[in-house]
Amino acid sequence: MIRTTGTKMSDKKPISEFELLLIANNLIQEHDDYIEGMRATSVVEKDDVLIFKGDYFLDDKGLPTQNTTAVFNMFKYLAHHLSKEFTVK
Repeated sequence: MIRTTGTKMSDKKPISEFELLLIANNLIQEHDDYIEGMRATSVVEKDDVLIFKGDYFLDDKGLPTQNTTAVFNMFKYLAHHLSKEFTVK
């Protein structure tokens, strides 16, 4: 059998949303770009990609701040790394 470089869904570990958020928030806090208060509060899976959500540090008018980009990049980092390994059960 020839194995492709892509990860099949069957290769991923099924995990609860709660457990996945624990892992994600631990990674966030250990990351060099961590900002106080940065955390993932929910995760959904769409087309085999994990999508993390949380506080985006918007200003009083609902507009992005400098921290918004950092949070977006962190959630993108989580999606990129954790989607290869886990699927939400």
